[in-house]
Amino acid sequence: MKVISWKVGLLLLLSTIMIPKTKAQEMATLTKQEKSLAGISATTATGKLDLLKVQLVEGLNNGLTVNEIKETLTQLYAYCGFPRSLNAINTFSAVLTDRKANKINDVEGEKIIQNTVKDKYEQGRKVLEQLTQTPQAKPAPGFGEFAPRIDAFLKEHLFADIFASKVLDFRQRELVTISALASMEGVESQLQSHIKMGRSTGITVAELEALSAVVQQLVSTTQANILLKNIDQPTLAVIKPDMIVRISQIEIFPENLETYNAILKEESAESIAKEPGVIAIFPMLQREQPSQVRIIEIYADKAAYEQHLQTPHFKEYKTSTLKMVKALKLIDMESLDQEIMKAIFKKLK
Repeated sequence: MKVISWKVGLLLLLSTIMIPKTKAQEMATLTKQEKSLAGISATTATGKLDLLKVQLVEGLNNGLTVNEIKETLTQLYAYCGFPRSLNAINTFSAVLTDRKANKINDVEGEKIIQNTVKDKYEQGRKVLEQLTQTPQAKPAPGFGEFAPRIDAFLKEHLFADIFASKVLDFRQRELVTISALASMEGVESQLQSHIKMGRSTGITVAELEALSAVVQQLVSTTQANILLKNIDQPTLAVIKPDMIVRISQIEIFPENLETYNAILKEESAESIAKEPGVIAIFPMLQREQPSQVRIIEIYADKAAYEQHLQTPHFKEYKTSTLKMVKALKLIDMESLDQEIMKAIFKKLK
């Protein structure tokens, strides 16, 4: 019995050792810090500053350092432009100021260094060779020959100056880049290139799927599907079976109409800006009877609607207008043409 047990134990040990590392890695998913990097990148790239602020706070709470986030926002200038990078940096500065005022001390993290290499082009070219695992000609064929200055900017500023800082490693930098490109329209060819680079740094298909879930939540299902398509994974339904389409019929006491309208206007604007799952909240008044209010409401799914009900801006609207409402009726609707809905309501994509 001892011999048999020893052999069984040896077989079990060997079977564990013989499992290819790549298979084990493919089962991995993003850490909470990496999900936060993806969320910060996606909301920066799309200019969604209200959502970015939430992602920044969550990232700090999840253990990202101040300098890791600074490096992320700095790197993104190369992919989504200075305006959105600067807006994101200013948003981050305001978040840190608020947290310090509330006695929250965030970890600064590893020091950000300045690149001092003399031949930055060569440094960037070698980094790009490492990422692509492909020899890089000088200048780059095609665009580099046509516009040598952009080739120099790419090598010297991005893959040399920015990548020289070790605050983020190559894998983290590719997660940031893929998140941004997956969130932006019209950059699929660049996304394809960076998926390959990301895979060379160790990013797995499972991790890219997890990244697509971040993009779906914060940007849109359509953008998430672009990423899923490029890693040969099933795409997601843009319009979900439990999508909620509703017309709210509300009658307001005439003496409260002006105050009610101001509160409703603010609540609807915040819902659209801050909640990806709120496709539309479109308030209207009857011309001949202004106290008769109608609101077209569209929520991506039941979960988005239930989340909407728990938001501070909706709760404030509900409690502050409760006594202003004379009558309320909610009428659930069905769409006759979902393709037309996607064309009209731009968030439904």
